[in-house]
Amino acid sequence: MPAKRTTVRDLRRHNRSTLLSKLFFDGPLSRHELSQLTGLSAATVSNVTGELVDERLIIEAGLVESDGGRPRVLLRVDPAYGHVIGIDVGETGVKVELFDLAMNRLGAVDHPVTSGLDPETVVAQIASGVAEVLAEAGVEERTVLGIGVGVPGTVDQTKPVVVHAQTIGWEGVAIEELLRASGITLPLFFDNGAKTQGQAEMWFGAGRGARHAVIALIGSGVGASVITDGTTYRGSTSSAGEWGHTTIVYNGRLCRCGSHGCLEAYVGAEGILDRYRKARGGKDIPGTDEQSQLDAMVAAAVRNKTAAKVLEETAGYLGAGIANLINLFNPERIVLGGWAGLAIGGRLLPGIRQAAQAHALRHPYGVTSIELCQLGPDAVAVGAATLPVAALLAEGGDPRENTAAA
Repeated sequence: MPAKRTTVRDLRRHNRSTLLSKLFFDGPLSRHELSQLTGLSAATVSNVTGELVDERLIIEAGLVESDGGRPRVLLRVDPAYGHVIGIDVGETGVKVELFDLAMNRLGAVDHPVTSGLDPETVVAQIASGVAEVLAEAGVEERTVLGIGVGVPGTVDQTKPVVVHAQTIGWEGVAIEELLRASGITLPLFFDNGAKTQGQAEMWFGAGRGARHAVIALIGSGVGASVITDGTTYRGSTSSAGEWGHTTIVYNGRLCRCGSHGCLEAYVGAEGILDRYRKARGGKDIPGTDEQSQLDAMVAAAVRNKTAAKVLEETAGYLGAGIANLINLFNPERIVLGGWAGLAIGGRLLPGIRQAAQAHALRHPYGVTSIELCQLGPDAVAVGAATLPVAALLAEGGDPRENTAAA
């Protein structure tokens, strides 16, 4: 196949993307520093940054002394250029958050889910949540560059986008069409929630600086984002990272996916609570939802042998699952996130590391660190908000000019 010919337009977009990305992640920087860091000529940097300043995508951010010459002007991405919205569709609720381009959170709403994740309810909660955060922050819709949505399951990036989430009964849900029918006209970007969390942690959190990492999401279910050489590994149909449905016990506990012995059935919040309930002889666990019940269990483990034993076993299963990741992918870093991952990891991280060490090969374990997510339970929503930002950086300009609203 002949190589694709690079046009002047392609080169311009590449240069804009390169400089905009460098300023977003590492700014403020001077034009001189941009030239040194990107390898672009001083003339190219001057011309492109001039365009970006004229478009208000970047602004001046003060001066820095130079060696013997005039002070150099520092540049940064303009936080007020536009806004982005990130949405976390989780099994315990729908979270909608609004950010400026410096990723400062300007508004947030959280709608708990009480009767299952049926698509129509989720769409209604997203639509109302978007209106609520805009009103809360006093932001006009016309300033929003796009909406990113993190969802459970596999996101089929067809046109329109379709979601397959077997464990919650979503089989080929046309989520994009449903959101358009609800009245949302802004550019929409979709990805699996574990992958959006992974992008957030790689950009701003515990994964920053790593080229090879696995960011694990543990909530009601379990997933992971596998980063290889700085890129999210997706597989042939974007379902890579379904770590929760790898087998940890042959013919073990029944998983929500219908199989037996999945890791999710042992370390997902639903599986942990079910094991604890059975260990208590069927007695109810204090709390009104999974999060409050898991918190009650973790708190009870200080004085309750049954709770302590179930948590200790959970640390063992989780450590063994992490060892599988280490042996398979040889990452520099594994990051535990998700609301349940943080609740468990905050108490049991030493035990989890010990179990991982016992089950992993010595050499790859020795070059891997196991850490907690730094962005907390908002990581999926933050990562979802980075989807339109990533489009802005890739295109070197407003994604609304390159994304057709259906």
